[in-house]
Amino acid sequence: MQLPGLKVDVVPILFRVARGEKGLAKGMEELCATARRLIETEEVNVLILSDRGVTSDLAPIPALLAVAGLHHYLIREGLRTRVSLVLETGEAREVHHFSLLIGYGISVINPYLAFETIDDLIREGLLPNVDHQKACKNFVKGASKGVVKVASKMGISAIQSYRGAQVFEAVGLRQDVIDHYFTWTPSRVGGIGLDVIAQEVALRHHAAFGDRKANPHTLPAGGQFKWRDDGEFHLFNPESIHRLQKSVRTGSYATFKEYAKLVNDQSLHYCTLRSLLEFKPAEAIPLDQVESVEAIMKRFKTGAMSYGSISKEAHETLAIAMNRIGGRSNTGEGGEDARRFTADANGDLRRSKIKQVASGRFGVTPHYLVNADEIQIKMAQGAKPGE
Repeated sequence: MQLPGLKVDVVPILFRVARGEKGLAKGMEELCATARRLIETEEVNVLILSDRGVTSDLAPIPALLAVAGLHHYLIREGLRTRVSLVLETGEAREVHHFSLLIGYGISVINPYLAFETIDDLIREGLLPNVDHQKACKNFVKGASKGVVKVASKMGISAIQSYRGAQVFEAVGLRQDVIDHYFTWTPSRVGGIGLDVIAQEVALRHHAAFGDRKANPHTLPAGGQFKWRDDGEFHLFNPESIHRLQKSVRTGSYATFKEYAKLVNDQSLHYCTLRSLLEFKPAEAIPLDQVESVEAIMKRFKTGAMSYGSISKEAHETLAIAMNRIGGRSNTGEGGEDARRFTADANGDLRRSKIKQVASGRFGVTPHYLVNADEIQIKMAQGAKPGE
């Protein structure tokens, strides 16, 4: 990094784990103060945030908390444009981690523990016929493609536009944490504060530095993505899936009700936002004040799927179904066969009431347009602009 115009320094992102919430808050204050001093007095323009150096007393500040907290502190102090942030962390290891970190302002990530884990897999023979350089290159390639996919799904075409854009919504963080460290991030449900975040770090830290020196043991599987018997609870688990499959194969409504009870009764396992809610008793609305089914279905619409994206049969079946109930199907871009504008012998109509006009205007004619109840002008490709 000894290049003209670049001045680099390293700032540790560690805190005294025994001090809990106060220690974590103090660690964040020291991080921000150190960064300010290096930028203003040392004219450092590349700051490397590093969680190396973990000991029995020092635990890492969660990487996203450190990055977002410092990012917003520097914005408030008018210093953010004077420095690039680099992260050296053992925590980040998957696409969503990288996406969040970049979304909150990081420029470069060195996930050193992921690389060391790859080395260990090679040594144990679990990654045959691949060397360290090739394996790490594959990991970086996969992670990079994943980040680009996330950005493109958000309608962002360049990483430069994605960095610092924080196009996320927080689920489960208290508002004071949001305001101070994740400023301007939408958070509708509230949740945990800095105290619980510190407790979670302490639990992981204690697993590594326990009271007794013991032989190395296998880390718990966690089961966040794939169901594990001793891991996180999943709504769809071997028991619920077995009942669903059995009910379908045997046509047993009783078995299906058992499956539905397992999935619907979430009050036993707080695994979704819905499981935290209860019905609020209310007085029944008189039926004469409720719209009829027919009136409600007139507002039903299908999504815009182009003819080429599905099939003739599927496209026309959707149109017939929506016309039967009084709703509206959508042509998607690409026009519509004029033969669909007239009713079939049995009275069914395959005409889509919503017609799209896209930038290419394929299949768009005056005949097509006058056979529309609603016209959608497609001014941007919404699905995957980054690709």
